[in-house]
Formats: sequence, structure tokens, C-alpha cells
Amino acid sequence: MLPSTRRSGADVRGLTIIELVMTVAILGILASVVVPFSQMTVKRTKELELRRDLREIRTALDAYKKDYDELVKIKSLNKSGYPETLEKLVEGEDFGGASPLKKKYLRRVPQDPFNRPAHGEKPQWGLRSYADDPESRNWGGEDVFDVYSMSEATAIDGSNYKDW
Repeated sequence: MLPSTRRSGADVRGLTIIELVMTVAILGILASVVVPFSQMTVKRTKELELRRDLREIRTALDAYKKDYDELVKIKSLNKSGYPETLEKLVEGEDFGGASPLKKKYLRRVPQDPFNRPAHGEKPQWGLRSYADDPESRNWGGEDVFDVYSMSEATAIDGSNYKDW
């Protein structure tokens, strides 16, 4: 008679504790690699969005200035030709009747991905007027010549977002 291959009353279909511990350890190692990678991907995506938003606003400011220079023949001595606010780019401008239609430059003011406003509030950007010092963080209030992020965070490349 052959010896029985069956163990005494125990069913052999389950996993041992060693197999479970090894599986959990492998999953832990994989998670420790994936989490930082996904965080870096999120930060890189926000940086791309910030670059795109800054380019969009600055292009609209330049287009506004170009149209002002072309349409307004009598330049006032105290006006630079840049809009008074970012909202002016959304509302549109007819340049005192020089343009037959109100020309709009943005559909909406983009949000800074690193400095998002609370629900219902306007997007917050750092502003510089034409008369301000290029490194100034205080807006003179006359017009909007440039925008920058108000985030104090550091980018992946080591630069500050507020310096972009």
C-alpha cells in the first residue's frame, strides 16, 4: 500500500504566512517607488500649466498694447497703452471708439496652479505696471505690464515660481 498524500485533516489550499508577508513586502516596495514618481508628475504638470498660463496672459497683454498703439492716434502722456486690470482683457476694449467693436483678448483670466483662489474668488496673480521696477513685488496700480506667480515654492529646476 502506498503512503497517503493527504495530510491529517488539513486542507492544503491556503497561503502560508511567509507567502503573505513576502507579498505585502513586495507591494510596499512598489508603492514606495510609485508615490514619489506620481508626486513629481503632478508637480511637473502644474509647472507646464503655469508656463502656459503666463504665456497666455503675457501674449494678451502684448496684443492689447499693439492694438492700443495702432488704434489710438493721440497718445496721452500719462498712459502706457497697457490695460488697467487683467479683467479688462476679458471684458474687452474699444479704445475710446477707435475700434468699431469691443476687442476681447482672453476668455477668462487663467488661475495660477500653485496659488489657486477659493471657490468664487478671482484668480490672484502678482502684477507689475509699466512704471514699476522689473524686480518689484509691489504693483504701482497704473496698468498691468506683466504678471508673475505669487507662489513662494521652488520649481523642479531649483528656480522660484515667482521669478518666471
